[in-house]
Amino acid sequence: MEFLLASGIGLVTACAIYLMLRGRTFTVVLGLSLFGYAVNVFIFVMGRLWANAQPILLGDGPVADPLPQALVLTAIVIGFATTGFVIELALRSRHESGSDHVDGHEPGHAPGYQAQDATPAPRGDGGRA
Repeated sequence: MEFLLASGIGLVTACAIYLMLRGRTFTVVLGLSLFGYAVNVFIFVMGRLWANAQPILLGDGPVADPLPQALVLTAIVIGFATTGFVIELALRSRHESGSDHVDGHEPGHAPGYQAQDATPAPRGDGGRA
C-alpha cells in the first residue's frame, strides 16, 4: 500500500511540474494547485493512519498525532486563497499584455506584438463602407 501511495504522490508531482513548465498561465496555475495537493497528501501520509488511537494522551495505549491533520487543514485554506490570488494575477496579466503567455508575448513574435481578436472592431461609420 505504501508503494502505491508513494507512486501516486510521485505521479501527481510529476504532472504538476510538467504543467508548471508550460508557457501558458492557466496551466501554470493548475500545476501549482496540483503540487499543493501532492504536498498535502504527503504531509498527511507522514502522520500515519492510526486505528483505535486517541488524539489526546489519556493513559496507556497508542496516541495518534493530530499535528499533520492540522497542518493539512491549514495548508488547504492557505492554498485556496493563494490560488485565487494567482488566478487574479493571471487575469490581470492577460488584460494588460493581451496574451496569456507567462512571458507576456507569444513565442515567435516581437515583444511589442499585440494579439488581435478574431472579431472585427465596430466601425464608426454605422457599418457603411
